Amino acid sequence: MKIAIITGASSGMGMEFAKQLDLSLRKTDEIWLLARRREPMEELARSMRHKTRVIVIDVTNEREMKQFAEVLAIGKPGITALVNCAGTGNYGDFLGQSDKSVSDMVQLNIVALTRMTKLCLPYMRRGSRIIQLASGAAFMPQAAFAVYAASKAYVYSLSRALNRELQGRGIRVMAVCPGPVNTPFLTNAYGDISHLSCLKKLTMMKTESVVAKAVADCKRGKSVSVCGLPVKLLYFVTQSMQNLLQYFT
Repeated sequence: MKIAIITGASSGMGMEFAKQLDLSLRKTDEIWLLARRREPMEELARSMRHKTRVIVIDVTNEREMKQFAEVLAIGKPGITALVNCAGTGNYGDFLGQSDKSVSDMVQLNIVALTRMTKLCLPYMRRGSRIIQLASGAAFMPQAAFAVYAASKAYVYSLSRALNRELQGRGIRVMAVCPGPVNTPFLTNAYGDISHLSCLKKLTMMKTESVVAKAVADCKRGKSVSVCGLPVKLLYFVTQSMQNLLQYFT
């Protein structure tokens, strides 16, 4: 049996990836939706063309992840695609954030994503794809978004490195790096989004557009998917600076 796994599938980017991959995936028997909330995933599953399995799981919970590892070990599915969308973020000064808030960001954005990737890789074969949801925030540090931006820089760096490591096995890894996206994440991170800067409001992307570009970029074999003109400019500038530094070192 060949499957695709999507984490964070109960809302936002994860849910949109499920919808679009349901229409575009070939040679995949089932799509597995993973998140903590059952009802949104079950509602989504009823509308999907592929046979869909809903798995209620907290990917930061060690016991639940061990149980998921056992499910894979018993079924031994071939994983055609892994999409890691589960993530969280909080806006505000580092010292003003609670220890739990900081820990939650690190555990979900870094530890859980890394563990899920490592867990799924043995079941992937030539042609398999890994899509990691990073952010435009990965390209440079951001005051008041320090931990979130740092966690996404980790996702970006890990994805680029794994893409090189896994080339020999024919497995591609792509980091998705959008700017602000109109998802529930914004409310969770900022609280009252009416106070967002005019620039962020003007450049805010639609979920459907970001995912559509990511799916298209993945098919083209790209290692990074950047959506939105401001983020593309930032990416170009930071890449140019890195290349310049390498030239002089």
